[in-house]
Amino acid sequence: MEVNYAYKGNTAVVDKGDRTQMSFSPDTKREPTFFIGELRQNIAFREAISALHDVVVSDLRFKPKDKTAYKEWAAKQLEIDWQQVAVQRQEILNRMQELRTELKDFYDRHYQRLKPYYDARENFRQYVFRKQLDIYFLFDPVITVHPDEIFFECFSVDESSYGRLGASYEVFKKIDEFACGTTNIDYSHDLYNEFQKIRNYKTTKLEVDPSGFEVKTTNEESFKEVKIDLPDSWVRGFLQVSSAMSLPATKFDLHPMDVHNLCFVLRRHKEKHGPRGMRYHLTPGQPVRVVFEPWNIEVVCSRSPYLGNEEKVIRVWGRRRLHILERLIPIAKKFTVHLLGTGMPSFYVADLGDLSFTLGLSGWTSNDWAQAGNFDLMAPRAEVDNLTKQQIFNALKQNWAEPPDVLARRLNLDRSVVLGALSSYTQAGSAIFDLNKQVYRVRELSREPLPMEKLRFANEREEKATRFLSQNAVEVTSCTGDAANVLILQGVVKDKGNVYHPSLTIDSDRRIIQAECTCNWHLQNKLFKGPCEHILALRTHHDRQRR
Repeated sequence: MEVNYAYKGNTAVVDKGDRTQMSFSPDTKREPTFFIGELRQNIAFREAISALHDVVVSDLRFKPKDKTAYKEWAAKQLEIDWQQVAVQRQEILNRMQELRTELKDFYDRHYQRLKPYYDARENFRQYVFRKQLDIYFLFDPVITVHPDEIFFECFSVDESSYGRLGASYEVFKKIDEFACGTTNIDYSHDLYNEFQKIRNYKTTKLEVDPSGFEVKTTNEESFKEVKIDLPDSWVRGFLQVSSAMSLPATKFDLHPMDVHNLCFVLRRHKEKHGPRGMRYHLTPGQPVRVVFEPWNIEVVCSRSPYLGNEEKVIRVWGRRRLHILERLIPIAKKFTVHLLGTGMPSFYVADLGDLSFTLGLSGWTSNDWAQAGNFDLMAPRAEVDNLTKQQIFNALKQNWAEPPDVLARRLNLDRSVVLGALSSYTQAGSAIFDLNKQVYRVRELSREPLPMEKLRFANEREEKATRFLSQNAVEVTSCTGDAANVLILQGVVKDKGNVYHPSLTIDSDRRIIQAECTCNWHLQNKLFKGPCEHILALRTHHDRQRR
């Protein structure tokens, strides 16, 4: 998916002894969106925007060690040892020393001749490195200006973490001008270091530069054209996490010190084998209890009682991403946790007073086929005609942000119709649900409509699996487990008059470790290309039953 940007200049930071001015360069191809304001709460904003940066660069995928340098060193050592064994006489050793000296002189002359080439190659490597880093900041952050707040959004490199920083206008003591809308900004990786210079004794001015839209000539040199091929999986993950925020969830509050204790356990221990889950034990009227696997370490959140009506145990993975919240602990009043269910996305909303920070985590750090992803999150949940959907979206754009109940009363429409339309726009990247204020907001993720037919599913098998679920063509015939929490599923899937019998084994970390199916695609490919649509449908049908 190719995305084009045009920036008038680059993001600029002016740092002086008594003031700091940050001027972001917006995308000139989008509708004019700008904001100029002077910060009142400098330290809180610095820590929150730094936590947002931690989301941007977050990449917890497994990276194997590179042993190439060691093997080269070992080979050289082995060669030198054999040479020393061959040297048995002193005259031969002296002769070798002479040859080595001569060879060193030759290498020095050779290096001096090729030095311009080596310098040019290093400069090119650094250039490519900087351009590669720019991919990390594509859509990172997306800045949206609303009548009541300005908020930043980003998504991580490993496609598993979502961050949103909302700053109400109470954060600023002086606001000169603003225009509501969403824009992509030129956000270089050096900007993080400039954020660290924000201090209370210095005046800090935040500016989404309105002059970026003053286009005088079409070939002006100050414009920077950027064309980047964005991976579909990145956009799909962003939309999945965004749409998951509007789903019903189990909700409770955690005291900042309780979040500190969770991070402290993760800092003190490192797992060497599975399971690697974290279980929330929720009992009405009792403190929230969190158990870390595989050590079975229990943290009792004595300052955080669970106020729900039903006892639950919810298991989540990818827990080390919680370290992103550490910088917010000293300035947070509380953390509100939203859990969609076992293996489902989870959200942590930090209450920072006039600031709010939302951390959204996918079910796993690595959302590959082994976990079957969360592709059903983007499937349509309500059928609403296009005319009604457009009417609801236009009404939302009038106020930019509104609760669904208020919007339904204003339009005299059923609440389910309004929610269905807003969910469709959330899945399309045109709106977002604000967990902090419980309202839907207009937010155009891209200038042009996203190719939803291309992004909704990773492959054709996921689309077919969703169709089986909508047609009620999936049945779980057997579900057994053992003491190690290994689950064995067997079922039946009806496909165009044919009946298939998929089965799969899920380990304690909710990964598919073994699967079989009687269809021709699985008989030919096994699991080398991922599970077939019948295995995916059986897995997802079972997950939905458990919810």
